[in-house]
Amino acid sequence: MSDLDLSFTPAKELARRIRAKEMSPVDIVQNSLDRIGEVNPTLNCFCFVYPEEAVAKAKEAEAAVMRGDDVGPLHGVPIAIKDFTPTKGKTTTMGSKVYRDWVPDDDAQIVKDLTGAGAIMVGKTTTPEFAHAGFTHSPLWGVTRNPWDPSRSPGGSSGGSGAAVASGCVPFAEGSDMGGSVRIPAAFCGTVGLKPSLGRIPMTVLPTVFDNISHFGPLARTIDDAAMFLAAAQGPFERDIMSIQTPLDIPASISGDVAGMTIALDMDIGFYAVDDEVAANVMACVDVLRDAGATVEEVDLGWTREVADAWNDYWTVYLAAFFEQHLDERRDDLDPTIASMFDHARKIDAITFKRLEFVRTKQWHSLCDVFERYDALLCPTNPIPAPPAEDTDAAHSGETSDGKLLSTDMTLAFNNVAHCPALSVPSGWTKGGLPTGLQIVGHRFDDLTALRIGAAVEEHRPWADKRPPI
Repeated sequence: MSDLDLSFTPAKELARRIRAKEMSPVDIVQNSLDRIGEVNPTLNCFCFVYPEEAVAKAKEAEAAVMRGDDVGPLHGVPIAIKDFTPTKGKTTTMGSKVYRDWVPDDDAQIVKDLTGAGAIMVGKTTTPEFAHAGFTHSPLWGVTRNPWDPSRSPGGSSGGSGAAVASGCVPFAEGSDMGGSVRIPAAFCGTVGLKPSLGRIPMTVLPTVFDNISHFGPLARTIDDAAMFLAAAQGPFERDIMSIQTPLDIPASISGDVAGMTIALDMDIGFYAVDDEVAANVMACVDVLRDAGATVEEVDLGWTREVADAWNDYWTVYLAAFFEQHLDERRDDLDPTIASMFDHARKIDAITFKRLEFVRTKQWHSLCDVFERYDALLCPTNPIPAPPAEDTDAAHSGETSDGKLLSTDMTLAFNNVAHCPALSVPSGWTKGGLPTGLQIVGHRFDDLTALRIGAAVEEHRPWADKRPPI
């Protein structure tokens, strides 16, 4: 059996113990593999696990420490990579039967950077087909489940990564976020999830370097672990034209000092229906920020559901541009939702698509008005607790009687204004024992302020010691 205390030890502490020769990376990696073996039959959070290779790399890491070699900041720490992200010589299916036998001939840059910093990949985590949904189930891999309640979803599309971190399989995992795919599972699973500023982490896995909604980011147990991941994975990287040329100077420990900050709060960002328990937990976080010396004031962004509609149309065209070529010959192998998205995308003409930028521009100007007066913006990450695992996004669509939008997430709006970092931290738990999330949105490229606010919440409403029942 795995050592649960070790399973839930943060990456920062594991790396320290390894460098200090207090623990062997072999024991840490083996414990990670043992924990995966215990929970994966229930959670289905890993589609591939590499025990022999991971242990061999851990032995190499141990030898390097014993020799006194200079080692990277993540040396010997186990990590999981999402099955959307290419890994050299290892099958990368993107949750699709179409790609069930695809073996990339190179690693994504983020994989090179994380393993180059010493992390050891123990496996690849499940994703819905082509990372298309806020739930994690696919025709190829089936349903992934939430460790807090296996009848519930861990969210998506990085749901496998979220469940892997929340259940103690790995201290942090890689995810991708084009509409909330890091933050949604972070909130549903009770972990930290960061969509960094656009270009902060190089995006090299798409057939275009001109896309402007796509990010890689960490799912982690603590703010400091998320910061460690960001420090290791950030650019610059010239081949990604969106890459930010000046890297952040990320401290080893993120301060939670928010005294003197002015922070905005918009509970529904104008148009979402928010569950009462979700709202109550957000307000509890607001209270601790105020107690810590920040001024938090309610604002009205003035956004409407055209913000979500614009992202939805952009998203269908985005996916279709990359994968629609499989529709006519492989329709029966595709998730039916994907097929319908491709059908819809084929009907969107170029002029209509370009005009989506008008909506995004109006949205951005409203956010600029808020940021002229405030250091950051708060709102829920998801407007509801984790829904049933077999559900779909469509099952949670529609409007309330007062015109508020029903949805599983409040994240996609911030991919429309993707240069702004957006961090999800646990805001609390419902009476039924499900996590909820607080979303912290920073000014363009100001990832550190978002992390500082998250660290303040973590200090006063700690979550890393909480363990799911599985």
